[in-house]
Amino acid sequence: MRRPFARAVLSPTLALALALALALALAVVVAGSTGAVAAPDDPTPGSPEYVARDVQNIAEAYGRQTAPDGQLSPAYGVAALAHMNPLFAADLLAQAARPNRPALTPGQAVPGWNSGNPYRAGWDGTRGVITPVSFTNRYGALLQGDVFSPLPGATDPYTGGVLEGPFPGVVLTTGSVQGSERMYWWLAQDLAERGYVVLTYDVQGQGRSETFPHQAPVEDLPYCSFGAAPAAGEQTGCPGVPFQQTSNFVYGTQDAIDFFLSTPEQPYANPAAGGAQVDAFNPLWESFDRSPDPDTVTPGRTTRLAVVGHSLGAIAVSYLQGVDDRIQAVVALDKLSTTAAIRDGEEFDALGDSQPVVPALGLQSEYGFTVAPYFANSGLFDASAAGSPTEAPDPRRELTTGFDGWTAAGVDSMVIVPRASTHLEYTDIPYVLPASRWGQALSSVYTQAWLAKYLQHDPAADEVLLAESFRYLEPDATGTWRPVTLDRAERLSFYFCSGYDIATASGRAQDDDIADVGC
Repeated sequence: MRRPFARAVLSPTLALALALALALALAVVVAGSTGAVAAPDDPTPGSPEYVARDVQNIAEAYGRQTAPDGQLSPAYGVAALAHMNPLFAADLLAQAARPNRPALTPGQAVPGWNSGNPYRAGWDGTRGVITPVSFTNRYGALLQGDVFSPLPGATDPYTGGVLEGPFPGVVLTTGSVQGSERMYWWLAQDLAERGYVVLTYDVQGQGRSETFPHQAPVEDLPYCSFGAAPAAGEQTGCPGVPFQQTSNFVYGTQDAIDFFLSTPEQPYANPAAGGAQVDAFNPLWESFDRSPDPDTVTPGRTTRLAVVGHSLGAIAVSYLQGVDDRIQAVVALDKLSTTAAIRDGEEFDALGDSQPVVPALGLQSEYGFTVAPYFANSGLFDASAAGSPTEAPDPRRELTTGFDGWTAAGVDSMVIVPRASTHLEYTDIPYVLPASRWGQALSSVYTQAWLAKYLQHDPAADEVLLAESFRYLEPDATGTWRPVTLDRAERLSFYFCSGYDIATASGRAQDDDIADVGC
């Protein structure tokens, strides 16, 4: 079936790039194909119709910028200036007050890098509560974060039901390449409104968190020895340096879980905190439901806690679920993975071997950091791409990273590939990076439903996970939350298969090609 696609308004630069891509594709089309073929009724790879559809898909990958309410609109510009500058100034003042705890990051140097969506600026106090927190990681680096929780006496904005605590918990780990926690506030806010307590934080060396460890006898001074033997999982003798390493995200998630679960009776250790202003325990500790979950689908996993991660954070939570028995469910934002490694890099195994154990949702993207024609699009981890304009991309590309491994292990799993999505889909960064208009909305809907199924044990969750259309609440330029309708057939990728293999009340539900791509 040929699928419709929305129109986008293109800038002259983008229009030129797309025209060149179209010309290139048409120039090199040859007869015959030995690669993946199109699903029935879809255009043939290399045909003018196929190339035109691809050009439109590339345009849609910039939808967050080009949509009428997008980042290139005057309304966004006004909202962004009013939101970004005060946040940036406050961050600089906070850093100036702790010169012995330097965060040498783009978030501390570039206004807007760590500001999130300005349309959501009024969320705190009106739709939920944000509580800032500080704690040190196992190496003494000072981490900054926030805990999101429902408003007292609030009702669920979708069902109207009263939100009664205590609530399940979620720890959200950012992506690498200087992902900052405010980029992910959209998802933390959406979850808090549905009855979760959510911790977001910056890993060591990113956002507002400190770059260096504190390993000297004087705890207030950053110190490490690059000449020392690296600790398990670390790349250098200076733990946490460089920031772009798997250990920062695996250990960071573990430390964040430790902090999230802390109480006045069982405070967080805060190693090498010295005179830093830190929280001795999670200030929202009473809001988290600590009772063992008798309805868990994973034997032995009774802590009502899920972990969410993006990019290298997604690799970290995919790995950690197999070795940390406090985790009951996982959401991996590009991508769910059975291998704790980037591309063909060294696999992280410092905490032991990890296998699929808990239910996992993978929200995965068509494009990586950049957007390219279908025959040159390698996504994030697949270096092969299609290779020829007469070949369609491998439709199973996004199933193979983690979904296939989870289903082979008999563990519930689902993978969703939003149409025209990029690796930056899950981050709120103003202006500079490509992302589609609807990827965040679709990702939030599925995340809410996944956690409702496996943490809240809501019998209505299956209906949402298997639905063909969804209702989502998002803010407009005035800060008013309004409903939008997402049609599954229009919002899923027509290149890469989305699928599920889950237990439901009526039996096993399985489909590895929801959108009829051709798997």
